[in-house]
Amino acid sequence: MAYLVLARRYRPQTFSELVGQDHIVTILSNAITGGRVHHAFLFTGARGVGKTSAARILAKALQCEQGPAAEPCNVCPACEEITAGNSVDVFEIDGASNTGVEDIRELRENIKYLPSRCRFKIFIIDEVHMLS
Repeated sequence: MAYLVLARRYRPQTFSELVGQDHIVTILSNAITGGRVHHAFLFTGARGVGKTSAARILAKALQCEQGPAAEPCNVCPACEEITAGNSVDVFEIDGASNTGVEDIRELRENIKYLPSRCRFKIFIIDEVHMLS
């Protein structure tokens, strides 16, 4: 068994596991069930409050083969790929490492193409404030 950092091993995988963010869970769940999902979400807050976890769970809920559903199933191939970090239609980009103009040009080029397997193409840009 490969070593996995504790923070990743115990990262919430569903909205119900996201502790202390009940208002965010309600807003995102209502948006999904009501079919009113916006084209972009901006998660802000102190370090460690669950911004990236909420973004990943939202991505799974939108791409889930049972949905889009208010709770991802975590057993379909789309959910498993997102959890493993190897989904071809969900990109997680570290804004702190990819700060150059060329990185943004590459991102803009990738946005042009339609999703290959899932319903949507989702970009999660962590530490977006570091982009120049």
